[in-house]
Amino acid sequence: MSSHTVIKQVTKSTFTPSLLRELKSHIDACDFVSLSSIKTFSATSASSWRRRLLPFDTAETAYLKAKLAAESFQILNVSICPFRVDGSKVVAFPYNFHLFPREEQSYSFSCQASYLESLARKGFDFNLCIYEGISYLSRVQESLAKRRNASHLDFKVFSKSRKSVADSLFMERIKARIQYWRKSCLNSNKSPHGDLANSLRQLILGTQLHGERPCMTIDVCSDNQLNLILETVNGISDSLVPLVVRNSLGTPTSVRVVFTSSEEDKSALLSDIDHAEEEQNFNLRGFREVMDLISNSQKPIVSINCLNDFAFFHEKFIAPLPPSLHEFTCSLKMVFPKILDLGHLMKEIGPLKNAMDTSSSLNLEVPFQADRDGGQSNQGRNALKIISLFVKLNYLHICNNIEGYFNIFHPTACMELESVGCQDDTNTYLTHQEDIAKLGVHNLVFLWGFNAASSLQLKDKLRKYHPIFHENFDLKVIDRNCAAIAFQRQGAVVELLKEIKPRSSSIENMISDGVIIAGFGAYEKVCRMGLWDGRLADSLQTVVLSDNTNSPLLAEKSTEICWDNEVMLDQNEYLKV
Repeated sequence: MSSHTVIKQVTKSTFTPSLLRELKSHIDACDFVSLSSIKTFSATSASSWRRRLLPFDTAETAYLKAKLAAESFQILNVSICPFRVDGSKVVAFPYNFHLFPREEQSYSFSCQASYLESLARKGFDFNLCIYEGISYLSRVQESLAKRRNASHLDFKVFSKSRKSVADSLFMERIKARIQYWRKSCLNSNKSPHGDLANSLRQLILGTQLHGERPCMTIDVCSDNQLNLILETVNGISDSLVPLVVRNSLGTPTSVRVVFTSSEEDKSALLSDIDHAEEEQNFNLRGFREVMDLISNSQKPIVSINCLNDFAFFHEKFIAPLPPSLHEFTCSLKMVFPKILDLGHLMKEIGPLKNAMDTSSSLNLEVPFQADRDGGQSNQGRNALKIISLFVKLNYLHICNNIEGYFNIFHPTACMELESVGCQDDTNTYLTHQEDIAKLGVHNLVFLWGFNAASSLQLKDKLRKYHPIFHENFDLKVIDRNCAAIAFQRQGAVVELLKEIKPRSSSIENMISDGVIIAGFGAYEKVCRMGLWDGRLADSLQTVVLSDNTNSPLLAEKSTEICWDNEVMLDQNEYLKV
């Protein structure tokens, strides 16, 4: 696939209904939609334990981290590429949408400085993003905005069977005022006193213009007054159209009564109002129109690192994220019913070395069909890289039973597509999957309070503390004084933790040196309680001190994790596009 492939760059000035119609036709003509995004942070390059996916994270703890990131950081652009695979040819329509929030009255987000610096070195156009980025509202935000900025014509009039004396007097006064004004509008063209006299007359009566039509404004002080005015206007003449005027908070402040000269004129006015509101709603929804197109198409979405990306998509374009992974997946499935995470698919390919050797020589023609926008920007290639990987997996016949892989959000080793080079190390990544061991969380303990310069030094110290550390175990240092230990033997963790509370003689030296051990349940509580600030050791210590059950803080459920024996953070995979 050529590095000069044209990718349609979409900004605020080019984001139009006609572009959406074009995108819809491309989605309808394809079988899949590739989706990727660039944000103001990267899970793989983050240094803090709370930002990155660790080898012991379960689906639930990984979701809580993704939720924290989605609530804190911002999406800068979204790459969308509808595509279909026709034998050895891939037909694709790549788009790259530049985003920037603009509609909210007060909006702030966090940035990861080191990651933004790396984006800048690779040519990311921040000026284009900020000045020409497309704004958006989530479905929940749009609902609230529509409530504040309700249609001029959607106020329901409730006619009371019995009105108070004050209400009746108010209606009579308003009725007399409107009738006198309407009569002057009807007679304005028949007046023998000339234009100057007519202008003075309209000025005295408070006549204004709504477009080219005469109108008058009546201030309101309450919903009751608003209801009475609308009821009065509707009872005078069909030629009058009442429009409710609201302030920035959505509170009605006045009624604008517009005079129409005929039924045709009234129909034209209502049509103009509908068109203006459609345009306002289009600008209000912004980029979410694109996500709604994908949702309505029901086409399978192909992506990678889906748990992280779709947590952002849910937070920004649907609604605030729910507190648990189960609620998240249920909510997301209602909008995007078919999501395929290639990261999960790649976990299934460990033993397919011969097939990988064959796929490495695969040379597919990919005629991307997109209009040139006149610029040389090549941003948005991540969606194409995903397609490249998908085609290779498809060649390996992994995707024959593709329905069985939809909507699986298990955490997998993060693939940082922005760091992709020009060489093809896809097979290296696939082979690496064999180095990932599957363990249960009951095989894990957390250790902190030690003083060791390296993992080897820490292992030597542990062997002096307790005989169980002479068994086969793996150790990963998370930060300066916190580590995770994975035992190979089932039951080893339970045996060790049972000796902690009574402080057996075999573990007394470790405790007296300030070294503390807790089960995986302590880490689960840290994530659920949102103890993200500071070092992991401090958060684990808070959980241990607050536990009054004298329990060993084991995991609540026996969940399987993928313990990566080779690397801890970034695989630094490469895909050629």
